[in-house]
Amino acid sequence: MRRLSPGFTRVLLALLAAALVVTGAVATAGSSQADLSLGGVPEASCGAGDLPETSTQGRVPTADYTSGRAARGYRCNTVQVGHHGKRSALGSGGYKVQRYTDVTGRTCAYYDSALMVGLNLQTLLTGGAGLGVVVLDMTDPAKPVKTANLITPAMLQPHESLLVNEKRGLLAAVLGTLGTAPGVLDVYDVSKDCRKPRLMSTTLSGVMGHESGFAPDGKTFWTAGAAGFTLTAVDLVDPRRPRVLHTKTGVVYHGVRLSPDGRTMYAANIGTPGILNGTVLDGAGLDILDVSDIQDRRSSPRLRLLSRMAWDESSIPQVAEPFTRGSRKYVFEVDEFSDLFGDITRINSPRSPVGAARIIDVTDPRAPVVVSNVRLDVHDPLIRDEVMGDRGARMIVRSYTGHYCSLPTRDNPKIAACSMIGSGLRLFDISDVRRPREVGYFNQPGPDGASALSQPAWDVRRGQVWYTDMDEGFFTVGLRGPAAALLRR
Repeated sequence: MRRLSPGFTRVLLALLAAALVVTGAVATAGSSQADLSLGGVPEASCGAGDLPETSTQGRVPTADYTSGRAARGYRCNTVQVGHHGKRSALGSGGYKVQRYTDVTGRTCAYYDSALMVGLNLQTLLTGGAGLGVVVLDMTDPAKPVKTANLITPAMLQPHESLLVNEKRGLLAAVLGTLGTAPGVLDVYDVSKDCRKPRLMSTTLSGVMGHESGFAPDGKTFWTAGAAGFTLTAVDLVDPRRPRVLHTKTGVVYHGVRLSPDGRTMYAANIGTPGILNGTVLDGAGLDILDVSDIQDRRSSPRLRLLSRMAWDESSIPQVAEPFTRGSRKYVFEVDEFSDLFGDITRINSPRSPVGAARIIDVTDPRAPVVVSNVRLDVHDPLIRDEVMGDRGARMIVRSYTGHYCSLPTRDNPKIAACSMIGSGLRLFDISDVRRPREVGYFNQPGPDGASALSQPAWDVRRGQVWYTDMDEGFFTVGLRGPAAALLRR
């Protein structure tokens, strides 16, 4: 880990001493993977009419930019159905795409329109996506229609916190940045007419903002402060009057996801503040917590750490999506970017660890086990020295790394979708959790490369995945062949 100067250490100690007190039981050691490959999963077999990749799995070689081949895009068992937004080097798509169908049967998409507030000003002036969270009427997914821009404080800059709760029809986000921000929480009701979200409240109840989570029953919204070292539970029983239930300090959590009963939390742990031993962050991985005190609304609640685990070639844990396979419980976990908290000289370099994604068995929450890695060949440490020189891989927001993954259902999903930045949208067959394989992809790089950063959304009935690229905007992607078959199974 990168060492801090003694003076800087003393300053941080003074600022963070209170935050280093962690509430809850002592963690038990989690189990990491053994002898799992860090190379790519088996490649997809593309169909007639596809535009397959010309090089290593996940790669857009510089030669393809020079020849013009990259501008045509790369498609395998996918087809472009629709698009929204204008190409902009300053931002047209952000970190999340959410889907919701209201009580009338209308279906809408919601996506944050820029990585940082103000970066999408160009698209606003030229008639593009506009500011804040974009609301799309998806009645015809081939022709998405913008019906609103949500520009309340949190929606202007939700960072990675935008989520919709299916059960209650609530759309929520907390004001956030690359580090953290004062936790202004915005809550909207989208249940009556998803095209016209109704603002229910704007409050400071988020405490700190960066990422988030929603209890499946929609009664608790969780805000993760990341660099604010906080995790806060907010009561949304009455969305007009959010109230803070509990704030846990001394944790650096990213996305948090809850079990169906809301009592177990799967927290992407960026690391433990290591100020006392002179490091920045130690021990990135997955924390599993008992949060039943919050779910039961007990007075003086405690969050109990059941286990903590790490894995080989980890970078920045982003989120762990729960799912079941028969009687067993799993999470599909994804790491973003490359390691940012070790040797600062190797950020986005061939020496940087790239976590990509993995499937973890969490049937026993006190002894989780990584059962498989979900990676592309471009993530293989053995060839990163070659691929990282590509034109579209030189910036961390366009690199060959992971960012977000999602599942079409929590109940026995057979397919997963991942936005893997410079490699675009990737589709994986997870019908055998121990032997995942790629089943398709959709990558539409711009002149400077692809920047697929968003959590994808699923329209299972139509056989589609929706995602955004930072430069290219919102895409409706139709699945074909074996990819479509997995979604129907």
